[in-house]
Amino acid sequence: MGEPVEQIVRRKLSDEVFDRLERLITSGELKPGDEMPSERVLMERFGVGRPAIREAMQALAKMGLVNISHGERAKVLQLTAKSIFRQVDLTAKIMLSQSSDSLEQLKSARIFFERGMAREAALRATRKDVDELHEIIERQRASLGDADGFISADMQFHTRIAQISGNPIFTAVSEAMLAWLKTYHTDMLIWTGKEKLTLVEHEEILACLAENDADEAEQAMLKHLERSRSLYSK
Repeated sequence: MGEPVEQIVRRKLSDEVFDRLERLITSGELKPGDEMPSERVLMERFGVGRPAIREAMQALAKMGLVNISHGERAKVLQLTAKSIFRQVDLTAKIMLSQSSDSLEQLKSARIFFERGMAREAALRATRKDVDELHEIIERQRASLGDADGFISADMQFHTRIAQISGNPIFTAVSEAMLAWLKTYHTDMLIWTGKEKLTLVEHEEILACLAENDADEAEQAMLKHLERSRSLYSK
């Protein structure tokens, strides 16, 4: 028998255009805030029709590399950890909906992450940080009976702790994990009547942060998340 035939797949023109445009951005020729060249200029530069240009631009927009506004030139976006995670929000939620194993793995990853955030926050927390976390707890307390408001304040509390690190990637990771878990958390938290216990545990965590006690802050966070772990279920 002869060697197996390796098919050469002909690429779409829009894929070629996408690669060229992506290189303009990654090479630094086009920087965040710059306008992309007009469709006419790109058509002439690459020798392709308008449909290939538009399809490639849409692909760039889906990746968060450019912003397309009606009646205006597309602009190159500044990529951030937050914008990158937003690109995978939908696929992450689909993965979690299809796999109970993935949900358990995400819960474990969150606990590992938040233990570290609590330690970091305890070492860095200022009076301003503590005061703002206290305000979030009070806002959460005032939202008892309002599921959306209570959960929103809950997420703000944990994300605000991550912000104390000063690392925007940590903040983005916190926001992303909480957003992915929210679907499985809201109803269980409200209908099991654990809201007041959540408030007490948040106060315990805050007290440790105010004392700049990293060990106790980690343990308080661990107790809080291990207790609430069962509330995130499919």
